[in-house]
Amino acid sequence: MSTIKVDVVSAEEQIFSGDAEFVALPGQEGELGILPQHTPLISLIKPGFVRITMPGNKEIKQVFVAGGVIEVQPYHVTVLADTAIRSEEMDRAKTEKAIADAREARSKAASDVDLAKIDAELAVLAAELAAIEKLKRHH
Repeated sequence: MSTIKVDVVSAEEQIFSGDAEFVALPGQEGELGILPQHTPLISLIKPGFVRITMPGNKEIKQVFVAGGVIEVQPYHVTVLADTAIRSEEMDRAKTEKAIADAREARSKAASDVDLAKIDAELAVLAAELAAIEKLKRHH
């Protein structure tokens, strides 16, 4: 089976780079499935998991993304994520603490801009917590 090169990057770091047989992720208009030689495409992505099926052994790598953009070329997929976390690095307690900290900061916000930033952070954290729950149910 042929493969497609996949790069998943966030503002902070490169999260994944390698070959895959298949990539699935939550597009803005619904679930996207990408095989080698896919038609070129650029789309917004919603919070959720990028699932990367590795060549041969059918292992699936999962990366949580909080949203972003995907660019697909026939032999290369690039996911530019606002925030990206490898599934094995997701930590429920840490996420719950971050939500509590953000809620406290929200109660002390001095401006509408600060409120908007904190609300955006809370939305990402809520999506991450939902993803952790989904991951836990499937294991």
